[in-house]
Amino acid sequence: MQRVAVLGLGNMGSAMARRLATQDFPLTLYNRTADRAHALAAELSAAVAATPASAAAGADVIVTMVSDDKALHELSLGSDGIINGAPEGSITVQMSTVLPHTVIEVGRAFADRGLDFLDSPVSGSVTSSLSGELALMVGGSPAAIERARPVLDALAGRIYEVGEVGSGAALKLAVNHVIMSINAALSEALVLAEAAGVDRGKAYDVFAGGAAGAPFVQYKRAAFMEPGKNPPGFTMNLAEKDMLLIREFADESGVPLALADINLTELRRAAAALGGDRDFSELAVYLRSQRSERPQRSQSPTG
Repeated sequence: MQRVAVLGLGNMGSAMARRLATQDFPLTLYNRTADRAHALAAELSAAVAATPASAAAGADVIVTMVSDDKALHELSLGSDGIINGAPEGSITVQMSTVLPHTVIEVGRAFADRGLDFLDSPVSGSVTSSLSGELALMVGGSPAAIERARPVLDALAGRIYEVGEVGSGAALKLAVNHVIMSINAALSEALVLAEAAGVDRGKAYDVFAGGAAGAPFVQYKRAAFMEPGKNPPGFTMNLAEKDMLLIREFADESGVPLALADINLTELRRAAAALGGDRDFSELAVYLRSQRSERPQRSQSPTG
């Protein structure tokens, strides 16, 4: 079995570590907040490393899942970074949602050291991570992808080879633009149906069962039906971070994204009203609070 280091143990990183443990991969864990790494390591019978470099030193495949570009840069290229510990023949697989130019910069630094690097952000939820049903958008050499495939296959139900390093990061931002737009449209549509007196569950059944029933609509049902009853899967703060990345990448690429501006404005209003630690599906909760009461229209005469 390939030895795997998982660096970055937020919701998704922890879920991926749990999935790999169920598949019997020997694990080493690293997290900037060490207590989190020790707690998860005790649960999974995994080792804990004090630095990214030491986590990488004993690994065949090094998986990173961190919150932003700065964290990925430091984790990878800092004085105690992966690049200074990764052994010859190892493969580093970055799975974070970050800007393409950050991934390209990190990938070039690894290539200059003769180290393989893959750009493989994920699409899916904590639940799909735990069950090994993520979708991966992988940028990098086909040879490195094949060598990392046992680990990738353990995490993913679908693997898309999308081009060079940086292509995965670009496609992930494009995918997230779709997700943010679906979240906003679903929130508005649900509240609109409720305003007409339609039961929330029945409205959701129609959305999920018809042409609009994307996988996102399916797996976010509990969050929309009973907001606040489940731990946040993706907070408004994280959604805002991703939206800002989408806008920055669009500006760099010269592509106007009117929907991105609208989605960001609405999400910021919801976060200011409810708190940025709430799940981003609670945009619907905010919209309910903003709905004004209007007199019911008289029904059209019949007969």
